[in-house]
Amino acid sequence: MTDATDLINFDALLTPEEVQWRDSVRAFVEEEIKPHVGQWYEDAYVPLELIPRFAEKGMIGAHLPGYGCPGRTAVEYGLSMLEVEAADSGLRTIFSVLGSLAMTSIHKHGTEEQKNEYLPKMARGELLGAFGLTEPTAGSDPASMITRATWKEGEGWLLNGEKRWIGLAHLADITVVWAKVSTADLTAAGHEAPEGREETVAGFLVPKGTPGFDPQPITKKLSMRVSTQSHITLDDALVPASNILSARFGLKAPLMCLNEARYGIGWGVLGAARDSLEQALAYALERTQFGRPLASFQLTQKKLVDLAVGLNQGYLLALHVGRQKDAGTLDISQISVAKLQNTRVAIDICREARTILGGNGVTHDYSPIRHAANLESVRTYEGTDEMHTLILGQKMTGINAFS
Repeated sequence: MTDATDLINFDALLTPEEVQWRDSVRAFVEEEIKPHVGQWYEDAYVPLELIPRFAEKGMIGAHLPGYGCPGRTAVEYGLSMLEVEAADSGLRTIFSVLGSLAMTSIHKHGTEEQKNEYLPKMARGELLGAFGLTEPTAGSDPASMITRATWKEGEGWLLNGEKRWIGLAHLADITVVWAKVSTADLTAAGHEAPEGREETVAGFLVPKGTPGFDPQPITKKLSMRVSTQSHITLDDALVPASNILSARFGLKAPLMCLNEARYGIGWGVLGAARDSLEQALAYALERTQFGRPLASFQLTQKKLVDLAVGLNQGYLLALHVGRQKDAGTLDISQISVAKLQNTRVAIDICREARTILGGNGVTHDYSPIRHAANLESVRTYEGTDEMHTLILGQKMTGINAFS
């Protein structure tokens, strides 16, 4: 597939199977999503009708093996996220919520019964999932969450608290809610609690319509308008004893899922960047000023080349992290490198691409300003620039500077 923005023959680094998979996803996005996504963004419309189509193509929970999941490689998953985000970051966010967060929570931390019950249906697009970790006062510091789960003998778990910016929650059939729980309650419920601690963190599967579980959509957003986020209120929401994710307790459990989402972001943002650059390049070749196409001016060519070089560097970083993930040699701090660097480079590419479009670039006729607005959200969620910087600072110095 010819790509004028690929200056390094990136496809030569991919296997034929990876190229075929990437091209299949790209064709689907080009034909069925891109023609409509600008209007969807303007209308703040979430195209849930695409979910079954994504499932047919094996894109939901693509990286997960077994239980009816596609079992794609990490690189293949990353390539698909890049292609989806070339349409819109909000759509890639839906994949992150469904696969990297909700399904991964069950896959990594659920019981065999929970995996067999939920994962095949989610992979087929029959059930939507959400992941509730962030709170109004606990974003970058999830350890300070106030949501609690209390054991009620003979009935189950009572959940109380609030969650905010939870993707798909008011639409989801099942939401994974992370809450603090006393180790005494875990023991009373028949679970092996962590030793030497009075409390820990556990995940709970909360079905849609549970009394006391109230997810409300967050509206009037200027970013991520093709996806939806919710504010959840939990007021004595009772879930059955069997709905606790009991294979692993502790804050590490949800953070493991966040790392899966962050990995996908390291690839995905490059799609937004590539699409912005492609639109700027096409515009520069067609638009004339002073009797010449914009692309013939030295300053325009410098912009285009700088943006393409940054994009291609991002490809190499994402692929390197993906290859190590597939090989089982990945240090999770490398995910922070990809999320941090590729996101900020992608924002710069989208913003600079918009300048090539001039005043026309602020309309919905062109994608760069929409991508840039979306990426402001991407830059914030799944770890802000500051948090990933401190993760890497600790990796380099051995000193924890978070507090």
